[in-house]
Amino acid sequence: MLTVGSKRLKLTIWDTAGQERFGALTSSYYRGAHGIILVYDVTRRETFTNLSETWAKDIKSYSTNPECIKMLVGNKVDRDSERAVTREEGLAFAKEHNCLFLECSARTRENVQLCFKDLTLKILDVPSLVEKGSAVVKKPILKQKEVHKSQRSGNCCS
Repeated sequence: MLTVGSKRLKLTIWDTAGQERFGALTSSYYRGAHGIILVYDVTRRETFTNLSETWAKDIKSYSTNPECIKMLVGNKVDRDSERAVTREEGLAFAKEHNCLFLECSARTRENVQLCFKDLTLKILDVPSLVEKGSAVVKKPILKQKEVHKSQRSGNCCS
């Protein structure tokens, strides 16, 4: 749950880290998404390189929502002395791919909540995303069928 202003919002989050080998499965995560967060490790350049080689292409190919808000997040900023990707490189990638940008540390929790809050605020700023459903569910996705029990008379075996 995330509180934005006076509203409490429930976010559905899919963590697809390490699931590159399940390409067909992970492509389904992009369909209908209102927001996508791409995370790389600032201490490991290959995670940043994978963004353009894999994830950015997948989003372009599989996202069915043209107004989907994307955010690029550099993680592990608490290990600045080991940094392999500069903040400027992250900003340039984000700008090139029309993404919001933040850096954070999952270990120290620096900016972690801010990532989700900023993404959610941006989604709420796009009326068509809110109208399409996940911010306000207008009708149930699954309808429960009524179960009819056959009426039995007498004892248990009749």
